[in-house]
Amino acid sequence: MHKLGRGSRDKVQQFMAITGASEKVALQALKASDWHLEGSFDYFYSQPQISVTNSRHLEDLYSRYKERDADMIMVEGTSQLCNDLLVDPQDVVMLVISWHMKAATMCEFTRQEFIDGLQSIGVDSIEKLREKLPSLRAEIKDDNKFREIYNFAFAWAREKGQKSLPLETAIGMWRLLFAERHWPLIDHWCQFLQVRHNKAISRDTWSQLLEFVKTIDPQLSNYDEEGAWPYLIDEFVEYLTENGCVQRNK
Repeated sequence: MHKLGRGSRDKVQQFMAITGASEKVALQALKASDWHLEGSFDYFYSQPQISVTNSRHLEDLYSRYKERDADMIMVEGTSQLCNDLLVDPQDVVMLVISWHMKAATMCEFTRQEFIDGLQSIGVDSIEKLREKLPSLRAEIKDDNKFREIYNFAFAWAREKGQKSLPLETAIGMWRLLFAERHWPLIDHWCQFLQVRHNKAISRDTWSQLLEFVKTIDPQLSNYDEEGAWPYLIDEFVEYLTENGCVQRNK
C-alpha cells in the first residue's frame, strides 16, 4: 500500500473497516470503481462469494446441529451454533446469516436452507464462518442489503400462521436493526407504539417505517402532512410534536 497516495490509502482502510475484506479485495474493488468509495461497495457486494465448499463438511456440520428425531435444526441446535460461533443469539449477525440461508422461521433451519446458505456465504466449517462474521455484520451498513434484510426480517420473526408481528417482537426487531443504522427516533417510535398503538404490526406498517426513516430527516423538516403516509406514521409525527421531541418549523 506504500505506493498509494494518502487519499487512496484512507479509502482502502475505510473499505476494509466497513466490509471486513482483505487489503487485496479492497484494492480490487476500489480500482474497479475508479476509486469511488460508494461505487466500490456496490462492486464488492455484487460479487458472488468465491470459495469452494466441501459438501461432506456441510453435511457433517448440519448433522451436528439438527434434532436427533427430526430433519431440522431447531432452537437447541441454533443455540449451540451461536455458542460455537461465540455470538449472542440476539446478535444482528444471526439475522444476516438467516437471511443468507433464506430461513423461513426464526431459530429454525431446514437442511436445504442451512447447506445452501453456507454455500452462498462460501464456508464449510464453523471456523470459516466465524472468520466471516465481521463482513457479514457489515452488510447491514450497505443500503441495498439492509433493505433486503429488513424486509426479510418481518416474515422471519412472524409466528407461524400469522400475518402480523406481535408488537413486542416488532419492537425487538426494530431495535436490533436500527441499532446498526443509528436512527435517532427509534426510542420515541417504540414508546409511541406502546403508549398509543399497543397492537400487532402489519407488513404495510413495517415497510412504510423504513421509507419514513430513509426519506424524512429526524427533525421532520421535510415531512409533508398531505403525503400518503399510513395513519400510524401521521400519529407518530403528532406524538413527537405534542411531546416536544422535535421542533418543527411550520
